[in-house]
Amino acid sequence: MKTLRSLYATAAAASMLAVALPASAQQLSIATGGTGGVYYPIGGGFAEMINNHIEGAQATAEVTGASVENMGLIMRGDADLALALADTVYQAYTGTDDFEGRQIENTRALASVYPNAVQLVTLTESDIESIADLAGKRVSVGAPGSGTELNARALLEANGISYEDFTPQRLNFNETADAIRDGDIDAGFWSVGPPTSSILNLAATRDIRLIGLSDEEVANAQEEEAVFAPYQLAAGMYDGMDEAVQTIGIPNVLVVNADMDEELAYQLTQLLFENTDELIAVHPAANDTTVEFTMESTPVPLHPGALRYFEEVGAEIPDRLRP
Repeated sequence: MKTLRSLYATAAAASMLAVALPASAQQLSIATGGTGGVYYPIGGGFAEMINNHIEGAQATAEVTGASVENMGLIMRGDADLALALADTVYQAYTGTDDFEGRQIENTRALASVYPNAVQLVTLTESDIESIADLAGKRVSVGAPGSGTELNARALLEANGISYEDFTPQRLNFNETADAIRDGDIDAGFWSVGPPTSSILNLAATRDIRLIGLSDEEVANAQEEEAVFAPYQLAAGMYDGMDEAVQTIGIPNVLVVNADMDEELAYQLTQLLFENTDELIAVHPAANDTTVEFTMESTPVPLHPGALRYFEEVGAEIPDRLRP
């Protein structure tokens, strides 16, 4: 990652971001997710980077219900930046699926930051060995308005499983971990950049098992959602996880409103890619924050300010990312 990133570093990196921003852009709100996931530390880390590097700007990371809620905040102008799953971003931009009748055409991207992994967790003592075994169980499908629920539902429905087959619980990450620990539910879904703190904490107190997906289940999920891709959870990621586990991954996108000031969008994009090490120090998921990942994974057009940065560093920009 270091080598790839260094190809895009410019001589101006050390002295950049000295331009004061318009008064309207000085207070920035970053919509993230729950405190037990990755959005909140990533958003908080980026807020700190903004405060330290962009003169006159003050940013704050806000706890939210994550992807679906965040797109509404961007649409209404109640947040300046937001993290959201690629499928949620695309549905909002096109007015499809859960966003039918409420299209958010003013969505623009600054970057794809890192991929989420859908992680299905149960206790080792459980008889759940596959997603088919969720039948008749109590299962957390994620917080209301979260990308986790969208991903879990798409994965399950693509493989012939509906909410009627089990008892769904809509819990956030920390609530899901607590409920599994206490025996209140049998399994729970996370769609989050691994490793995530709430699963790490659960694995430190109880013996857990991550449920893998078969090649056929992955293929079925990809037919349902084009942004899904095979993803391997590495052995040793969590206590007691002796083998790699196959699941699906989904990019996370940093989005803004199309009305954002172009110079601000440019500086934010430059900050993200030329000071990535600061974000990696906050959470290892940022190791995937590269220009290449953004070009490959972003599902909606880039903001003109971001586009200007990528043109300056010589990125090969697909036509689909140009407004």
